[in-house]
Amino acid sequence: MKLNQWAWLPVAAISTSVYATTYFTTEEAQQAIFPGEKLAPAFVTLTDQQAKKIEDATDVNVRHKDVKAWKASGGGWFILDEVVGKHEFITYAVGLYADGSVKQIEIVDYRESYGYEVRNADWRKQFTGKTSAAPLKLEQDIHNISGATLSARHVTDGVKRVLATYAIALK
Repeated sequence: MKLNQWAWLPVAAISTSVYATTYFTTEEAQQAIFPGEKLAPAFVTLTDQQAKKIEDATDVNVRHKDVKAWKASGGGWFILDEVVGKHEFITYAVGLYADGSVKQIEIVDYRESYGYEVRNADWRKQFTGKTSAAPLKLEQDIHNISGATLSARHVTDGVKRVLATYAIALK
C-alpha cells in the first residue's frame, strides 16, 4: 500500500486560513461610511493608459481594471477594493469626500490568521483627510503595526492606489 506523500502532515498545515471574518456586507460598509445617503453604482473600467498613469503615480500595481465605485448623494465616493495581506485577500472600502480626500476606510473581509489589527479604528483614522498628494508610506505618514506589517503596508498601498484612481478616472 502506497501512502500519499502529504498524509503525514497535520491538517492545519495544509488547510487555508480558518480565521476569515466578514465584518460588513457591501451595503453595511456603505452605510457605515455614508449613513443615510443613497449610493448609485458608478463602476468604471480603466483604460490601459489610466492604469499605467495610476501605477506610475503610486508605484502600486493595478490588479483589476474594473473599479467598484458608487457615487454618494452628497457628492462623495465609495470604492470597494482588495489587496493581498500576507497570503489571503483583504477586502476594504474607502469613502471619499467630494473633494477626493479620505472620509473613512473600513475593513470588509479579513481572511488572514494574523495582522487583523489593521481593523483598529485608531490605525484606520490615520487615512482620514489624505489625498492623492499624500505620501501614504508606512513609517512616514502612516504608522506601522508590529506583527501586521504586510497587511498594514498593503492596505496603505491600496488606499494610495484608490486615491490615484479617483484623481485619474473618477474626478
